[in-house]
Parts: sequence; C-alpha cells; structure tokens
Amino acid sequence: MKYRILTNEELSHLAEDFKQFLIVSGVHAEEWEEMNKTDILKAVQIVEIFSDTVLQKVYEKIKFVEFRSENSCIVFDCKEDKIELISIQGKSGINVDLSTPLSIHNELKNNFSNLQFHRSEKKYSVSREKELHDLLEQGCVVSSKEFWEQLLVLKVAN
Repeated sequence: MKYRILTNEELSHLAEDFKQFLIVSGVHAEEWEEMNKTDILKAVQIVEIFSDTVLQKVYEKIKFVEFRSENSCIVFDCKEDKIELISIQGKSGINVDLSTPLSIHNELKNNFSNLQFHRSEKKYSVSREKELHDLLEQGCVVSSKEFWEQLLVLKVAN
C-alpha cells in the first residue's frame, strides 16, 4: 500500500466512485458481495488499490499545507520538484499563540515585532505525493496560496 486505506466515512462519501472503480476493474456487484464473504483479503486489497488511487489524485491537487501549534506556524509550498517553507515563531523567551487562523492573525497584527520568520527549501526525499501524505499524517492541514503570498510579503518586509 502506498498511502493508507480510506476510512469507512471517506469510503461512504465515495460510494459511487467505488462502484465505478469496481466496474472498471471487472468486479460486478454480486462478485463484490461474494468476495466480502469468502475472500476478505482480496476485498481489502481492492479497497487498498482504490484508496491509493483516490489519495494520489487528491495529493496531486494540493499545493499548500500548513502546520500550526501554539508556538509556531509552518506553511509549505509543495512545488513539483521541491518543497519550500516559511515558519513563524515567537522570538526566544516570548510566548505566542499560532494555533488557529484567528490567533495567527492577532499575533501578526498586534505582536509582529515578537515574531521571527525563517524560509527554506529542499528537494523531495521521496515522491512529492508521498511527502505530502507524510506531512498530512503528521498533522498538517491544507492551506492556501493567499496565506503563503501574505507570508512572503511579511518575510520580505521583516
């Protein structure tokens, strides 16, 4: 398995897509029902393949992700050949709250001088989509180009 198996909730939202996937894979409804009773391993393997296919397509569309905690916010620009990041954190010994969009906005607006910025980039050590998967599994959430661009302006001004 390349990524992870989709949860039952995720699969329920993709029920029609899964039916189409089964048809394209040559598995008809009655065969699928029988497989779920008699060959669970094969049924799970089919769900794993479907999950990987869905997640691959999702990850290909994601361009920006971010990780927020009380002390830091890291935004990633996931380009084709490299990943760039901008991190914001409180200066040494200064407590900040960067855990929510509202608290980030407040810190940038009211305590900008207490923040430090860092920017870096690196080539992917695995495929772009695998690295995105790992970031999301570690707690990152999808972010926006607008937030990235705002941080670029702030970083340049800093």
